[in-house]
Amino acid sequence: MSLFGPPIDLSDLPNFKYSDLRRRSLAFVGRVSTKDNQLPATSIPRQVALASARLEPGETFTAHFWDVESGMLPPELRGLKPQDMYDALMVPTPRDGGLQDLVDRAEQLGITHVLAERSDRVARAMLTSLTVEHGLEKVGVEVIYANEPTGGTRSGQLRARRSSQVDAEIYRAVLMEQSMGGQVQHTAGGWNHGHAPYPYITTIDPNAPQREQGRFGASRPKKKLAPHPDPRRFDAARELCRLRREEGLKAADIIAILTAEPERYPIDRRWTHNLVEGLIANPKLAGYQVYNRRATRTGKAGFSRLNPVDQWVWSAEVVHEPVISVEEWRLAQEITAGLRVGAEDGALSRIRTAARQLGLTVTALDRSKSHTVYRIGQKTVVLPIRIPDMIVQQVIDDMGSAK
Repeated sequence: MSLFGPPIDLSDLPNFKYSDLRRRSLAFVGRVSTKDNQLPATSIPRQVALASARLEPGETFTAHFWDVESGMLPPELRGLKPQDMYDALMVPTPRDGGLQDLVDRAEQLGITHVLAERSDRVARAMLTSLTVEHGLEKVGVEVIYANEPTGGTRSGQLRARRSSQVDAEIYRAVLMEQSMGGQVQHTAGGWNHGHAPYPYITTIDPNAPQREQGRFGASRPKKKLAPHPDPRRFDAARELCRLRREEGLKAADIIAILTAEPERYPIDRRWTHNLVEGLIANPKLAGYQVYNRRATRTGKAGFSRLNPVDQWVWSAEVVHEPVISVEEWRLAQEITAGLRVGAEDGALSRIRTAARQLGLTVTALDRSKSHTVYRIGQKTVVLPIRIPDMIVQQVIDDMGSAK
């Protein structure tokens, strides 16, 4: 109500006070980061109790939306776990969906207010929480956080809210920095992340430092890679890398060779394109531990993006038995790059690699339908579009003798 009212009583006028014809309908929104390091069965009810402090007398929540997800995930990537997982948590608070369900169904359900314990229960990223608030406001839903002060000016309320959201995002950045630092040291110590590649298994490192058992039980033991008990796996991995590196074969051709000799190159199910290409690209086969090859939080469910090599974290030395040398691994990546761009076959990639090792460059000067003219160093060479292995070796030998 305005502080500067009329000189007489006008409260009997029909438009004296704005009246929202909708009945107040309030929904709870909450979040717990993990089911392992937190206890949703107690955390969610606690959040409900704190949010309930902003209910008016006689009001109750008409719906409850909560997730067991990281606050760093956008809404569309939350709540994707099966309902069986949520049922097994034995949370006494009913669940009508997650954050994305709230955003999608708020208008349909006639919700007028959304209450949460605090803003980071919506998201730790400020952009995400602002997007959710804006989307709900567009359909007439007010978002209320129980830890915010009541009364005062709108600017003061906004200042308190934005400060809280900034704190949440800074806390998120600190967590990411600390987590990354821990993962870097984990890699530097030679300990493995994720599943063991095909030619390896993981074994617990008895010499690794262990934290004392905490409130959530013992920490996961640190593991290193060790050769698989079946030595044929090492041979298979070594051979498929050689087929790419020395013969420039594509995945389909490599699969055909490996599949033709199942006794020599065993596989649990079958050789696939992703398995072959993944092994060729995996620097762990060179004996190093490597972390941060992929960015898993890309905003797309089930999609991870390859990070640039300069962002990878390597152990300082070889920490497990290598299948190939790091030099052989690098050469295979150069061949793969040539195959992917489709600009040249694996044979030409081998010539380019040999020339580079001799300090020479390979430049295409002219091209016909069947041949290409190249300058290699100071020498001009005419090569067919499909270069036979015999000619490849001859060109490489000629380069070596010219030096």
